[in-house]
Amino acid sequence: MKYSFIIPVFNRPEEVDELLKSLTAQTVKDFEVIIVEDGSTRTCKSVCEGYSGALDIQYFMKKNSGPGQSRNYGAEHSKGEYLIVLDSDVVLPEGYLAAVDAELAKTGADAFGGPDRAHDSFTDTQKAISYSMTSFFTTGGIRGGKKKLDKFYPRSYNMGIRRSVYLKLGGFSKMRFGEDIDFSIRIFKAGCNCRLFPDAWVWHKRRTDFRKFYRQVFNSGIARINLYKKYPESLKIVHMLPTVFTVGVTALVLTSAVGRVLMEYDSIDKWYWLCAGPWLPILLYCLLILIDSSISNRSFKVGLLSIPASFIQLFGYGCGFITAWWKRCVLKHDEFHAFDKNFYK
Repeated sequence: MKYSFIIPVFNRPEEVDELLKSLTAQTVKDFEVIIVEDGSTRTCKSVCEGYSGALDIQYFMKKNSGPGQSRNYGAEHSKGEYLIVLDSDVVLPEGYLAAVDAELAKTGADAFGGPDRAHDSFTDTQKAISYSMTSFFTTGGIRGGKKKLDKFYPRSYNMGIRRSVYLKLGGFSKMRFGEDIDFSIRIFKAGCNCRLFPDAWVWHKRRTDFRKFYRQVFNSGIARINLYKKYPESLKIVHMLPTVFTVGVTALVLTSAVGRVLMEYDSIDKWYWLCAGPWLPILLYCLLILIDSSISNRSFKVGLLSIPASFIQLFGYGCGFITAWWKRCVLKHDEFHAFDKNFYK
């Protein structure tokens, strides 16, 4: 067997149903599906049983240990030459596996990954969040486009690896967040060939509201410092851009506040531009996001929602990065992450 899809699941039976349905439509059929239920209270066992006649599918239930360890559990029960790791909230176009097949036939790879897109059926908020995570203007586009500023590091929502390499490297680490980047770094350190397959894209739902989205990106910022402590060379300038944005916007808002206070005690004309001027670059950035997202999503409403989504993406990551830098690099604390009790709520 050539491919094994490994999908960890936590309380998402409806989304698993959508994913499995998309797998039945693949034009390439040489694959198995391994679902690993990671301690869910709302299981997808009955959903998986409904596809037993259409797919070569295995279902496993285990205690909660996080997505990385669940993927390792699935890998232990797989038979494919290549393991393809997916998040449970993705849907595949019917040509996904054909695109992977074509890329591997053209030029082999030890590991690979592809970009993600927003489906027309997604809510406007999901489309806005997807924009903020994939747009060049929020640094997201640097991760998943055809042009890379650095090496391509596959992410766990759409990641493939040769089975022998997976076993050699021991699979995913016990990191709760950033475990996919950790794995990608180890793939490169082992001298393996890792490629972007631009045509092997997926529809990725990501978070469904801004609160959940903030928790996700805050932990991503923390994970970047945790990764830096393990691999100092992995920290690049692009990883610090959200932090620069966070500090810069905060400084502009505080400057404006100082100007407003001075206007109360001195000539209004004298301090007007100190109060109003700092908002100009912020408003211009909002206008840029509004125009670009409205055009790319063909929706003015999604364009409007992309403004708070972009600020949450940058501020959440930046705040997580700063918090982790202070705790780990200054106070010398051990590895940590946030929102343990309600990350998935």
